[in-house]
Amino acid sequence: MTTDWNPILRGEFAKPYWKPLEEFVATERATGPVYPPADEVFAALHLTPFAETRVVILGQDPYHGPKQAEGLCFSVRSGIAKPPSLVNIFKELDSDLAIAPAEHGSLVHWARQGVLLLNTTLTVRGGQAASHQGKGWETFTDEVLRAVNEHPRRVVFILWGSNARKKAALIDRSRHTIIESAHPSPLSAHNGFFGSRPFSRANAALMEAGLEPIEWRIP
Repeated sequence: MTTDWNPILRGEFAKPYWKPLEEFVATERATGPVYPPADEVFAALHLTPFAETRVVILGQDPYHGPKQAEGLCFSVRSGIAKPPSLVNIFKELDSDLAIAPAEHGSLVHWARQGVLLLNTTLTVRGGQAASHQGKGWETFTDEVLRAVNEHPRRVVFILWGSNARKKAALIDRSRHTIIESAHPSPLSAHNGFFGSRPFSRANAALMEAGLEPIEWRIP
């Protein structure tokens, strides 16, 4: 991990959970497709350095379809059809800030501005959602969240859905801003995600703290 996250997180690699997690993922890759590719598992941490993190959007699993996952939650590679949750995220962005949906579904533009697009589980077996949950990734990503909680500046945490909202317990609300709602999935988006205006609220919280807002429009 060749970013400023390395000194923060490298102690995790010596903890008892890490070697079994590595061995599990290696065995999975030897027996079938695992997403994202090995060199993109930590893409969120490579694209969004700790020092530049201003917003955290928390997902759960990487997409489990071929060529979808690129190591950033909710994001898919350019040229790949947008999954339903991402379609709804773009609908809310349009409603919130009058930003029309991008032609593609890659959120790299957000990541490069300090939006940490973190899944709580960083790998998944092809075609099998939740297949790598409970193997150790959550221990690692909880440590990422704890590190961001110690950030010297205000950070906005956007938590969509019950699984993400449970992580609010790791965040100091007196120092940071939490924006939470239903998940953007078609099953729940109409139960509080649509109309929640997370993008304008995140920028308002950043500007209140004297920080630059995010340019949510994706080129």
